[in-house]
Amino acid sequence: MTKPPPKASYDAASTTETRIGLEVKRMRERAGLSLRAFADRAGFSPSFISQLENGRGRIPPDRYLVWAKALGVDPRDFVRELMSYYDPLTYSIIFGNKRRADEPALTAARPALARPQRAAAKRRLSPD
Repeated sequence: MTKPPPKASYDAASTTETRIGLEVKRMRERAGLSLRAFADRAGFSPSFISQLENGRGRIPPDRYLVWAKALGVDPRDFVRELMSYYDPLTYSIIFGNKRRADEPALTAARPALARPQRAAAKRRLSPD
């Protein structure tokens, strides 16, 4: 009997899509939504939501507002969080590499993620 692969976690997350999928799943669970209920609110199939939560897909930009509303989060915070994953260079140019003190993460106890793209972007932007 083969052992199933371990579930993805932040420690094991190596791709942008996996990290975003885990974040969306945490937000969905924190909102108290089942996968099916969230899929209905977001306007996608449960299969698509499951694939996205497992790191196989991207949230279409034209659906950001609908997803934020379905998850019960501020749309600006939601898009800012997605941008920090999808486009870390632009994020660092617009917002800097650190969160403001008054800007909570979408997931309250989210551990700091190693984001090599941000470090690389910071090195490129440094006037050395």
